[in-house]
Order: sequence, then C-alpha cells, then structure tokens
Amino acid sequence: MARKKHPNKAIEGSIRYAERHGWTLKPAGKSAHAFGILKCPHNDRDCRCGVFCQASIWSTPRSPEAMARQIRRMVANCIHQNDETD
Repeated sequence: MARKKHPNKAIEGSIRYAERHGWTLKPAGKSAHAFGILKCPHNDRDCRCGVFCQASIWSTPRSPEAMARQIRRMVANCIHQNDETD
C-alpha cells in the first residue's frame, strides 16, 4: 500500500529524498499532531551523538521550507550516508 503524501510539496520532496536514501516513514496515529516519524535504516548508536536517526514530521509546521531543509540536512549528516553513495 502506498503511503499518504504530505500536503506540503517541499516537505514531500524531502521525504522522498530520505526514502531514496533508505529511510522509512512510519505513519502517525489518527489523533497525532505529527504526520509521521522518519527513521534511518541503520539505527546506529554512534550516529548523531547517540540520538538515533529519527525525526517527527509535522503535518502543519510553522515553516514548511525550514522543516524540508531540516529533513535533508538530517539525511545528509547521517554517518552512513557516505557508505551508501560510494
């Protein structure tokens, strides 16, 4: 089953960028404020100082463009990013 698209084009583009790099989007529940949780496939303790690579994606963030940049930055800064692009 295909996942639901994010209503903002910039955020949807960033989610697709993350998915192309192996990340997955876990949909939020019906009564959640978040659209979903974006998770790294590696879930490595050493990545991002012990904060596992995951982030809540809000349905209606204050600044959608800033959230889109944040998603791309998180994917790009994953320590496993260079492993997959080689």
